[in-house]
Amino acid sequence: MLILLLFGAVTLAVPYEGTTRTCASQNSAWNGQQMAPHQHSLPCGTPFSPYFVPEGSISMDDNHKDIQYFPENAWSIYNDPSCVGSSMHASSVLGANVTVKFNGTGIQWFGRKSYRHGASNVYIDGISVGLAHLWSDKAFSMQRLFGISHLVDGEHILTITNTGIDGQTLIDIDAFVVTLGTFRSMLAPQTHQMESRDLWPTWTLEQRGQTGVAAMQLAIISDTEAIIIDKVEHNPLNVNGHPAWGAIYNLEQHTVRPLNLKSNSFCAGGSFLGNGTLVNIGGNPVVEDATGAVDFGDENGLQTIRLFNPCPGGTCDIYDRPRALHMAAPRWYGTVLRLDDGSAMIIGGSTRGGWMNNASTNNPTLEFFPPKSIGENGVVRLKFLTDTLNSNLFPIAFALPDGRVFMAANQGAMVYDWRTNSEYRLPTLPNGVRVTYPMTGTALLLPLSPDKKYEPEVLICGGSTLDDGAPPNVFSALDPASNQCFRIVLTGAGMAAGWNVEEMPDPRIMPDAVLLPDGRVVIVNGGRSGIAGYGNVEGQVGSSNADNPVLTPVLYDPAAPVGQRFSSEGMPLSTIPRLYHSVATLTPDGSIMIAGSNPNLDISTVVYGTEYRVEWLKPDYMYKPRPTFTNLPEKMDFMKFFKLDVKLPKGTKNVKVSLMDLGFVTHSMHMNSRLVELGCELAPDGHSLTVHMPPSGAVYPPGPGWVYVLADGIPSVGKKMMIGDGIIP
Repeated sequence: MLILLLFGAVTLAVPYEGTTRTCASQNSAWNGQQMAPHQHSLPCGTPFSPYFVPEGSISMDDNHKDIQYFPENAWSIYNDPSCVGSSMHASSVLGANVTVKFNGTGIQWFGRKSYRHGASNVYIDGISVGLAHLWSDKAFSMQRLFGISHLVDGEHILTITNTGIDGQTLIDIDAFVVTLGTFRSMLAPQTHQMESRDLWPTWTLEQRGQTGVAAMQLAIISDTEAIIIDKVEHNPLNVNGHPAWGAIYNLEQHTVRPLNLKSNSFCAGGSFLGNGTLVNIGGNPVVEDATGAVDFGDENGLQTIRLFNPCPGGTCDIYDRPRALHMAAPRWYGTVLRLDDGSAMIIGGSTRGGWMNNASTNNPTLEFFPPKSIGENGVVRLKFLTDTLNSNLFPIAFALPDGRVFMAANQGAMVYDWRTNSEYRLPTLPNGVRVTYPMTGTALLLPLSPDKKYEPEVLICGGSTLDDGAPPNVFSALDPASNQCFRIVLTGAGMAAGWNVEEMPDPRIMPDAVLLPDGRVVIVNGGRSGIAGYGNVEGQVGSSNADNPVLTPVLYDPAAPVGQRFSSEGMPLSTIPRLYHSVATLTPDGSIMIAGSNPNLDISTVVYGTEYRVEWLKPDYMYKPRPTFTNLPEKMDFMKFFKLDVKLPKGTKNVKVSLMDLGFVTHSMHMNSRLVELGCELAPDGHSLTVHMPPSGAVYPPGPGWVYVLADGIPSVGKKMMIGDGIIP
């Protein structure tokens, strides 16, 4: 099987903790330490180019004995210190070709791009696999010109033929990087067959598309696009001659285009604002020590506020100018929550990063964007974030229908009134389970219904019972994860009653819980053992702190009787491990997009390697007759109503409407994920549906939402609508 690897601002008058670029950082904020320099480490100050040899791969220079050039007199050899090995082969002869014999599961071709370069046909084992376009209006060296991955492990022959299709004829060969197949072969079957616990699965799983950058952060931004944000590393997708760490993924065409981020967005958080702008906050400082010995050309991201305004089908880029727009305080692993006024609350995090939080790096504060006249020097202190050390990064947070905020971190939980800065502590999570990074669980606010007066209930699943005060060397990738889920109703009586405990079919660290339009929850990703992060614990698997990936999704029905809520019946089995830095989200068509997994310092091809393949988990409702609708307004304010033209499957008896925030997903956190059932009435003709908006921004914080019409529980394709007046305070 062949799979192609193609590929107005606000200025804050507060101190900015920028860094002067130096060759070594005393306090690297990379998550994990490399015990010795990688084989690919380059001298400090080497430009951040796409050429890179990941762990588990080897480099073949242009003069390698297994590379043959035909005809020989069509090729010239050049000595150039800007090239890998200081040499390259080049030709301007049409039909000139090169063959490379290699053993492994993938290969990448590196060379130059310029206005003199043309295009080349590429073949693997005699089969055409694509056309490499080498033309660029600017000249760049050591560029990734073509790549292919996930070949059957064994001997292959790559052939490249100069075509001149783009009007120019220059082609050159600098180096090839080959992915060795040993670890991949041990990890998963060579074929991706749809196995199931049922003979006829009601759900299906499909591999389609690649993300171009590792999918650490993910959000649906329109009916047709998603945004993906990573940390600074050697991703295959390029922008301006260097690897990109952000991309727009087209949900229909399964193509990607790069974003040109400036700052290091490693472990950033995000949310939409009430006007539809996506805000992405925090990250890492510049890293230039032994764990990353190249000059990436990025800027300090710890205090950065990045802004993105979706432009479906367009070429808009992200606003990322950390010296012009930044937070009041540095934050790594900070949570972002949209409030009832459409602004963002930025919660917690670490001032420096590293791995486990501690008193010396803790940032026990919150702040707002846009800033509010609350607190001192732009921040508000939270005792809760001191009391929940050490395992309290990416605190869980949900906006409640009464305007307050639910928070959980480590083993603690509270309801917080941000207007009065008052904390109401909730009972401790049961059975010693910790649920926030690096003991990472996942959480959702369960569906809100007007029939229940929008009574809020929170679900938290997975995590670990490990001691967060112990040193890393006592942890192992084989330490068992928690299989427990906790629910609490956030009313007076519910909070007094405390947490209800349930058990998942499998323990999971780093799971992802995704709300479906029908109110059910699907849980994917994660491992049965270990802890989040990489490079920290004893007995790492590759660099991963976790092991034993869970490959089967589980469905959770919060409305079913206790003991009957979990099921994996009919669920397909994946062959792709999704551990640290994996994501999953509902998409407008109702399928679940699953991507990512990169428990590594940089990209890697050893177990567990960097994963770019995307999977699409398709629920049972996608194979049944579905309702459709038209005439959705672009924007609608609270307390209003609108009419949809609907087409319902024959015999429909019950119609509902779900308004959903699909969330900003990273590190098992589904920030702002939300489902609000909207009141509706179907006209006697069965074709006109009157839909009532939520009563306030407390029930659904103003901003983007996706509307799904459900006929007897079967959802339509969702469509985007702006909720509220589109103004942020």
